[in-house]
Amino acid sequence: MEAREMFTGIVEELGEIVAIEPAGDSAAITIRGPLVTEDAVHGASIAVNGVCLTVVETADGTFTADAIKETLDRSALGALRPGAKVNLERPVRLQDRLGGHLVQGHVDGVGEILSREPGERWDVVTVSLPADLSRYLVDKGSITVDGISLTVVEAGADRFSVALIPTTLALTTLGHKAPGDPVNLEVDVVAKYVARMLGDRAAGPLDGTG
Repeated sequence: MEAREMFTGIVEELGEIVAIEPAGDSAAITIRGPLVTEDAVHGASIAVNGVCLTVVETADGTFTADAIKETLDRSALGALRPGAKVNLERPVRLQDRLGGHLVQGHVDGVGEILSREPGERWDVVTVSLPADLSRYLVDKGSITVDGISLTVVEAGADRFSVALIPTTLALTTLGHKAPGDPVNLEVDVVAKYVARMLGDRAAGPLDGTG
């Protein structure tokens, strides 16, 4: 059985896209990230803006990973260009503290920054939400935005808001993203399982959907 890496949504490093080399229906993406590459080997996993990518090679504080067409189409990675900043996180280890929430590194949809409301110590950011994901969000629940574990302030049918503290503003891409910028979204995996269980229960035990 294929092992699945898990993340916490706590960004370790703000990296930078060095190069993107198209290769047919995929692309080789090279990213600078000295911290996350210090122990990276071929086959290791690193989350890039919330997308779990597999390391192909490392060199001088950079790593290269292949992104297939589905990944580029279903995430905001396809919109990145050399020089763009990206959030980087290595998988959580069994002995690590779970500082954020359980994150799979599988993007559920792409949202768009709708607005920013600066405050004295934090910004309130509103993000558009694909309609099929609204059932998984609740006020004060968890969501991953570009790989960052955040608490939902207010959940709506087609949008949600989050409050960004100074640390998040300073150390992640959300500190400088503007209205119109795309972001990767991953809803709470626990919410997915609960929704599936409740759906199966409503369908009944004999219809073959359980």
